[in-house]
Amino acid sequence: MPQVPPARYLLRAKDLADARYAEPITVDDLAAAAGLSRAHFSRMFTRTFGESPRSYLQTRRLERAAALLRYTDRSVADIAVMVGLRSVGSFTTTFGRMYGLPPAAYRASLPPASVHARVPSCILRRDTRRPSDSRVKTAHGKKTDVVDTP
Repeated sequence: MPQVPPARYLLRAKDLADARYAEPITVDDLAAAAGLSRAHFSRMFTRTFGESPRSYLQTRRLERAAALLRYTDRSVADIAVMVGLRSVGSFTTTFGRMYGLPPAAYRASLPPASVHARVPSCILRRDTRRPSDSRVKTAHGKKTDVVDTP
């Protein structure tokens, strides 16, 4: 039997969860975005995507938290708040269930964030440019030696 594509209203709610995971949105908010009652929305979402709306939102938050742990040096408490979780304790427990390690241990098992720091190409070119020669061009195109005056 061919799989029926998810209805647009469910995708609208899923997009809302993806875009606003850091805000205190609830299943009621997602249901309102889909234009359905909470119970019907939860049944349809679970049937279509294989997980409950609450579980989906929690997964998005934890995935983003894992990325922040990998690529930043922010504290675990800051990251928990940034992804929309209110309790650091429940964040640590839930993260540990999903990733097998608490957030601090997960971060310690990875290379430091400075390895992943993105440096703009203009800065790389500037800092890796060969040193200029010790002579300065004048307005007439002739080069003169630079003289240091005390």
